[in-house]
Amino acid sequence: MKLKKPIKLILGVVIFLTLPSLLFFGFIYFKNHQDLPYGTEGKPADDLATKMLVALNYEAYTSTDYIEWTFKNRRHYEWEKTKGICDVFWKEYKIRLDLKDHSESKAYVHGFTIEGEMGEELVEKALNYFNNDVFWLIAPFQVFDEGVTRKLVTLPDNKNGLLVTYNSNASYLWHFDTYGKPNSFNMWDSKTPIDGLLATWSDWQIAETGVKLPTFHKILYFGMEISDIKTD
Repeated sequence: MKLKKPIKLILGVVIFLTLPSLLFFGFIYFKNHQDLPYGTEGKPADDLATKMLVALNYEAYTSTDYIEWTFKNRRHYEWEKTKGICDVFWKEYKIRLDLKDHSESKAYVHGFTIEGEMGEELVEKALNYFNNDVFWLIAPFQVFDEGVTRKLVTLPDNKNGLLVTYNSNASYLWHFDTYGKPNSFNMWDSKTPIDGLLATWSDWQIAETGVKLPTFHKILYFGMEISDIKTD
């Protein structure tokens, strides 16, 4: 009998702490959840994708050999785009990624080479970081990559959106301003807990080579800053 009161107290505390969180997540989920829309492949979709590339100066992007940036003040990148080499920095680590031949990648801590299993794990971690973080910097320029499909979607406001789907089956519905520059997209991918969640693409910066790159994204109530952008 003496155990019942503590158990009830613990259950009460658990419910008190978890119920508001569950209700809040439920509210967020039903407010933002969207089914993957229907779209049509073909020239109109490709034309809209091309308009986006022109608005962001794709020609300057293709001629850019080097891009440097910091993601959320956590990780810093120095990407030799033409060579397929990227130095990734976080905490005390430096990983030199060979994006063409991963076996040639190197891991360092405080300037000392790390080999063996730990080195391989650090390289894999850096590669995952790079794949995620570079997407938030250059995703618009990947719309014509091999294996990517483009579909024209008619939005509720009768504007056109561009549904881009990758080989991984991740899909993103781009929204544009009147000049064809993207200002947000909805996401359907394995990393996003809510289908159709909206992320902004804003605060575009014209880098040294003339390419336009984003410096801020907002998802729900959270901001994602991209800083220290340099190109050559």
